[in-house]
Amino acid sequence: MKRRDSNSRPFEHTGFVIEEQTMEGEDMIEEIYTNGMEEKQSKPIISSEQLDVEAYASLYSGRTKITRLLFIADRCGNQTMELEALRMAYDEIKKGENTLFFREVVQKIDGRLGPSYVMDHAWADSVDRRAEMRKDKLENELNAYKTNLIKESIRMGYNDFGDFFYAHGSLQDAFKNYSRTRDYCTTPKHIIQMCLNTILVGIEMGQFTHVINSVTKAEQSPDLVDPIIIAKLRCASGLACLENKKYKHAARKFLEITPDLANNYTDVIAPQDVATYGGLCALATFDRTELKNKVIDNLNFRNFLELVPEVREFINDFYSSHYASCLEYLDNLKANLLLDIHLHDHIETLYNQIRHKALIQYTLPFVSVDLNKMAGAFKTSVAGLEKELEALITDNQIQARIDSHNKILYARHADQRNATFQRVLKMGNDFDRDVKAMLLRANLLKHEYNVKAARKF
Repeated sequence: MKRRDSNSRPFEHTGFVIEEQTMEGEDMIEEIYTNGMEEKQSKPIISSEQLDVEAYASLYSGRTKITRLLFIADRCGNQTMELEALRMAYDEIKKGENTLFFREVVQKIDGRLGPSYVMDHAWADSVDRRAEMRKDKLENELNAYKTNLIKESIRMGYNDFGDFFYAHGSLQDAFKNYSRTRDYCTTPKHIIQMCLNTILVGIEMGQFTHVINSVTKAEQSPDLVDPIIIAKLRCASGLACLENKKYKHAARKFLEITPDLANNYTDVIAPQDVATYGGLCALATFDRTELKNKVIDNLNFRNFLELVPEVREFINDFYSSHYASCLEYLDNLKANLLLDIHLHDHIETLYNQIRHKALIQYTLPFVSVDLNKMAGAFKTSVAGLEKELEALITDNQIQARIDSHNKILYARHADQRNATFQRVLKMGNDFDRDVKAMLLRANLLKHEYNVKAARKF
């Protein structure tokens, strides 16, 4: 492996410019070259432990807790974990009034958890009866408010209806009623509350266009000074960008979230999610300077990273060029991240982008790279590494050629001497043009040759 060095002497080798190394340079290269292959690591790599469903569920509240548990049950592929998630979902649902969820969970359990977790018809019928009575009462109250034309009462009536439908699982009806409060909002705080309600339901429905619109409207409010509400809006915006695969924008939004969020938005997202979502999106899209300035040195985001040490470690490993360690952390986290309701669709894309960035940054300092040793650094086969490098070269992300016989990657170098001459010639031509223009202007002024614009009547 050879490294680029401005003080080294070039010599010709099979049509490529290769550079000799000094002994001091070789020692430095050997350190870089190992790239995560150290035999003695100062920190242990996490084991691929099975997700602790109970600890995970304790991070959330409300409807999202139930939907995340059901998502885990559907995706985990492990019967023990599936039944644990369904048991917790069953218990959580019975604390509320959502009989639709209850019937769905009972059907999924299918008697596998014993007589304590079967269809409770008495409970479901009781909840449905109370719901009908509550609905009739809310309708009568709202009609009375409309008759009296009291805007604040009408707004509260629609809000109560939205809360009612949300609690019973009718998300479309909840969204409609929350949206109707817009015409009856009399203060900026009412607008913000309406936006937060529509954001909550929009995220649950997966309608992120509504989420973006509501975030934008709330951010335009002059009364938006509460740091908790600002943090919530950034969370919602980050989730919308993530869903739309705008990973760099998502990273920026998550990185802007302050510790004021704490556990105030657990019906949507946990602080640990902020670290995970923001860390992965940043690692996949930021360059080294941005990674250092906006992630590693970000005091606010550091508070979130402390909650998920694995994310902090793989970010630091990537920045320190310990790619093998970084990728091992990611591989060990992958199974659990695939069980995340917002992240699962994006894991493969993000992981591929991170790996490609690692391959590109590994090759950047060198004129030639031994593919056998590089494969060892990335814990892959030489054949697999060649295919990855071929794809990056084809996409013009790596300027290099592969010697398949000797298993060496040779970097393509621009002709620096020719490029310098071209820049000098361009500067000379630009200077010549500017001088001629100044002389022309001076002569025109000297001979008082002025053209006045015709007056318009």
